[in-house]
Amino acid sequence: MGTALGELIETEEISFEHMNDQTIAVDAMNTLYQFLSIIRQPTGSPLKDSQGRVTSHLSGLFYRTNKLLQKNIEPVYVFDGSSPELKQKEQQKRKEKREKARKEWKEAVQAGDMDEAFTKATQSSKLTSDDIKRAKQLLDAMGVPYIQAPSEGEAQAAFMNTNNHVWAVGSQDWDSLLFGADRLVKNLTTTGRRKIQGKDAYKQVVPELVTREQALDQIDVSHEELIWIGLLLGTDFNPGGIKGIGPKTAPELVRQYESFGQLLQEEGLDWEHDSNHETIIDFFKDPPTVDVAFSSDEPDIEAIVELLVEAHDFSEDRVRSTAQDMQEARQSRQKGLGSFT
Repeated sequence: MGTALGELIETEEISFEHMNDQTIAVDAMNTLYQFLSIIRQPTGSPLKDSQGRVTSHLSGLFYRTNKLLQKNIEPVYVFDGSSPELKQKEQQKRKEKREKARKEWKEAVQAGDMDEAFTKATQSSKLTSDDIKRAKQLLDAMGVPYIQAPSEGEAQAAFMNTNNHVWAVGSQDWDSLLFGADRLVKNLTTTGRRKIQGKDAYKQVVPELVTREQALDQIDVSHEELIWIGLLLGTDFNPGGIKGIGPKTAPELVRQYESFGQLLQEEGLDWEHDSNHETIIDFFKDPPTVDVAFSSDEPDIEAIVELLVEAHDFSEDRVRSTAQDMQEARQSRQKGLGSFT
């Protein structure tokens, strides 16, 4: 979910050529959920194998990662670790919303409303521990590195960015900026045409770049104040933010006060959340992270075929062709993990 900073921060289009020979830490869970939501049948049903196991996320991970490798971009997927206690209530709310959406999806299919069915189906997306395990197995077979974060994946990705392990963070959420990332690339793995919900029309989706420095300049705030804005608008740790405070009001408020607590007190705002606001601020400023070392490798084509074709009924010709493309991309990459410019 993340925080709603999109109305405050302008992004700029960035070409794949501009990201040539760069390494990007990809928010794995965010990306897999994107695949699970977007790669579906017209009724909204996800792709499944003959045993009824969902494969949308594997399809997206395999084919769209290959597109990055063909552009000489090195992805490093970062998976969430233990969920912080701050987030557990929000996760329960998300579970309830998914269950409600699943029920409404079935009702829409029965009613023949395919647009509504597709919308509700995407809202009911859920990744299981087995789904995540198979995704990691696929990355191993592809020779694509991944990192297991101790806590929030975006926090770990931001840490890797600020310590020059990677050039940028790839995610659809803005939270990595709150965690201190220097660069955020949106739409890294979701480019192409996307249908506009409820309309018989499409929009072109392209990669977008925003730097933390540009974001702070645009809003005219410090990084600490950007975190305060996140809390006012709502984050994963205080969903809904503060009632009555929107994107226009939030920056004006944070510029007036020396601390977030003073802002709440002087403005007479109610903090209606279980977690203390200072605890959330401290978490954004100093989340659990680990030092990392990672490297890429050539794909193991037979291991890929075993996982996707033999276990999950993918087309063998297409899988072998894509895996061969990966192998050739790896062999032509002579600069290792890239340079950070």
